[in-house]
Formats: sequence, C-alpha cells, structure tokens
Amino acid sequence: MELRHVRYFLAVVDAGSVTAASPLVHVTQPSLSRQLRLFERGLGITLFTRTGGRLVLSAAGRQFVPVARDLARRAQAAAEAAATLAAGRLQHIRIAAPGTTLTDILAPFLATLHPDDPLPAVSEEPPQLIYEALQSGADLAISTEQPPAGLAFQPLAVLPIWAYVPGGHRWAAQDSVTVAELVNERLLLLTGDYSPRRVLDHWVDQAGLTYSWMLEFGTPQVAQAVAAAGRGIAVVSDDARFDLHPLDIIGAGGPMHIRLYAAWDREHHAATAIGAVARRLSDYCIERYGPQVAPQLPGTKKPSAPLP
Repeated sequence: MELRHVRYFLAVVDAGSVTAASPLVHVTQPSLSRQLRLFERGLGITLFTRTGGRLVLSAAGRQFVPVARDLARRAQAAAEAAATLAAGRLQHIRIAAPGTTLTDILAPFLATLHPDDPLPAVSEEPPQLIYEALQSGADLAISTEQPPAGLAFQPLAVLPIWAYVPGGHRWAAQDSVTVAELVNERLLLLTGDYSPRRVLDHWVDQAGLTYSWMLEFGTPQVAQAVAAAGRGIAVVSDDARFDLHPLDIIGAGGPMHIRLYAAWDREHHAATAIGAVARRLSDYCIERYGPQVAPQLPGTKKPSAPLP
C-alpha cells in the first residue's frame, strides 16, 4: 500500500468525483482513475461502484474511509516529527524531577513559558531514580545529585537546607543555628532518599555528633506541617510553609546547602534546545531566590546576602 494512493482515495471521497479531485492532488483525471484501480487491486477490495460514469462508495469503501483517514493523519504526524528531528527542535519536553523541586521551582518556572516554547510534561520521580528517567522517555532530568559521566548538564543553583521553627520557638528571632545545637532538639527529618537528610547525616557524622531525638517523614511538606504544630524542627530544603521561620544550619564548612543540576543526553536530537531550557531554568532560580544561589564559577566568590 502506498500513502499516495490513500491520499488519492480520500481526495475523491471528499471532492465527490475523480474530476473534482484531480486538480487537488495534481494528477490528471485518467491517471487518477488508473491509480484508484491499482489501489483497489492491491487491497483486494472494491472501494467504489461505478454507475453511469459516477463513483459511489461501496460498503467496503465506506468502512475503509476511517482507516484511510487514520493512516493519513499518522503519516502527516510522522512527517512533522521527522522535520522537527531534522531541525533539532522540540515540540514537547518531558521533565523528570523530585517532588520538592517540582513544586517549588519547576512548576513556577513552567508558568513563565512562552506560547512558542515546547509543551512540557512533568513526572515526579524518586530522587535516586531521576537520571534513569532519561532512559525511559524523559528529555530533561533535575536532581540534587551530581550527574553521571556522559550526560550533558547545567548547574542550576546552590540552595540552602533550612531548619524550620514556628513563630513562638525560642530560635524564631535568629537567622541561623549550628549543627551542634540542632542535634540536641526534636528533629523532623526526611528519609535517607532525600539529599537534605544525607547532607545533614554527613555533617553530623563529620562532627562526631549524634541525634538526641528524630522522626522521619517521606514528604517535606508534612514535616513542615508537624513543625508548625510545635512538635519539632523540620530540616528540609523546600520553601517555607505554614508561617515557619527558616534558619541557616551552620557547620564547619559554613551554611549547609544542596546543589541542583539539570541533565540530558548529549546525543539527543534537540540537545541544544534542551540546554537552552536548562539555562533559562538556572536564570529563573537566581531571579526567584537571589544572586546568592547562583552556581559558583571557578575563581569567583559567592555572594553572602541571605535568602528571603
């Protein structure tokens, strides 16, 4: 079956006759009639009955029309996709991100997209599986983990890890707290799947300290909610909720933080376009949180102004 025959058939169906369809498909009337007969012979069915010089759809022809239209649509979609691939453009972009990043950074960024930007689709993935999503259909992966070798990547931001306390807490008037002070409190921590927890564990171990009391949560928003109820101090990296007060956590190396990366397959047909989206996302992070979150370049000093 040739696609041109499918198009010829649909042209005759829509135009009502070979004569009317001929100029639409740029084929002479005798040639178009001959091509239709070849099409019927190849299919093994009669698509038209010929009565008094007129073509009328047969019962089989009527049933074949929706099949032919579906074939034509798919062929057109394939041609458009091929043109997009050849030009290195993106019509759609699939992004994988952990929940906190999706809620606090990615969703607000997507609200700034322009009508001619790729249409985004987003999937929430467990933090430890983010980069694997690039093997199963994602175009761009956002993670707090250093991208594995072989991927193209863009550092997005250096974000603080906060200790959140309610307004009535004795630390509510402070801007920071040390790791040594923090471990003696009732702590509401994320599970080990989350980077803020792994970073905090590392700093606590490095200082030779231990937690006096802690409760684990699989969702940072719930940890904040419990902190707002006065049941402990939530240690997370997401934006403040429930009118909680954020404190920088200070260790031997300065304020505790995580690094955020965007990564993609360097062999992707639209790698350049994906990289441009990643750079715009980095710019958005800096605009949203301030210049102090900008990824530090070699030989530069990170701004020390506090985050809002």
